[in-house]
Amino acid sequence: MFYCPTRIIFGKEAMQKAGAYLVNLGTKPMIVCGKQSAKLCGALDEAIAILKKQGMNATIFDDISENPSLESIIAGKEMFITKGCNLLIGIGGGSPIDAAKAISLAAANDLEKEQLYKTELFTKAYPIVAVPTTSGTGSEVTQYSVLTDFRQKKKAGLGHILAFPKLAVLDPKYTFSLPDTVTLHTSLDALSHLLEGLYSNQRNPLVYPLVYKGIASIMKCLPQILQDKENYAARVELMQASLYGGMVIAQGSTTFQHAIGYPLTSHYNIPHGLANALAMEAVMELYYPAVKAELEGLFAYLNCTYSSFISWLKVLPFQQHHALSDSFIEEAIPLVMSARNMALNPVEISEEQVRLVYEKIRMPQ
Repeated sequence: MFYCPTRIIFGKEAMQKAGAYLVNLGTKPMIVCGKQSAKLCGALDEAIAILKKQGMNATIFDDISENPSLESIIAGKEMFITKGCNLLIGIGGGSPIDAAKAISLAAANDLEKEQLYKTELFTKAYPIVAVPTTSGTGSEVTQYSVLTDFRQKKKAGLGHILAFPKLAVLDPKYTFSLPDTVTLHTSLDALSHLLEGLYSNQRNPLVYPLVYKGIASIMKCLPQILQDKENYAARVELMQASLYGGMVIAQGSTTFQHAIGYPLTSHYNIPHGLANALAMEAVMELYYPAVKAELEGLFAYLNCTYSSFISWLKVLPFQQHHALSDSFIEEAIPLVMSARNMALNPVEISEEQVRLVYEKIRMPQ
């Protein structure tokens, strides 16, 4: 089974093409974004102009930071209701899009902060439009929203069919203003999603072509963009790979690969994609016996081997190791073990194995 209820508009002038569909989704939009990224890349101004052309004035909620907090979701919900809005438009990376989803659910179901993870309370949602400005999360085509409880130093996701965006608007030009580190880290997040399409106990062979093509595109295009920021063709392909990654995890979800990264982000503020990358080699090693056929199929498509893939990963310019305290590791282990996506691992993961992965992250090989 493959399910993707999101209408996707991809390529040049995508925002202009989206105008005709926006009028059917709502009349009073609220745009959810951060303080800078949506403005710097031009997506916010374009969206406002298109909405005005359709006779709509947008409310702007730009209080979303990286790793959106539960408090920001409730603040967005209150503004949405106060302004009488009936449509959410998330513009930015995964954080604003995830926040738009959560605000939609919170407003439609009148949820309080402590109820945001209680998916049994979700009975309706306001329409959501997603405009990604990074090539990484794939959130524009998933039912997931990842939020952070900073008081408890806990980052966790929720998932519900009502959180699927109705419309996704993807224009690769929005990624040109990204710093190289953001391009790198978000691409590593997309790579994680694609690999987890082979790892998850809910893996679906229907998505394997997306997995193969997406990973091949990242391996080819990410180094090209890091060398030449203006390489439009490479940016198109990288954004497609991110889109494929979103479609993949919408079917099979994520695993330990993601669960182990969340505490790194909530405790040390390590960017999400980088946190995934730090554990990528260790997780692949743990999973390999259980998904050998799937990984060998991937490597055959890529015309590489297990070892050459790991060598490619290690050449990428990200910090390979981070100083993690003993107390952090001991506090993180139960958080990882209790994560919902741990139920989808292809092998049983023990507390000691979690500890060993964290040890590998903090110890140079």
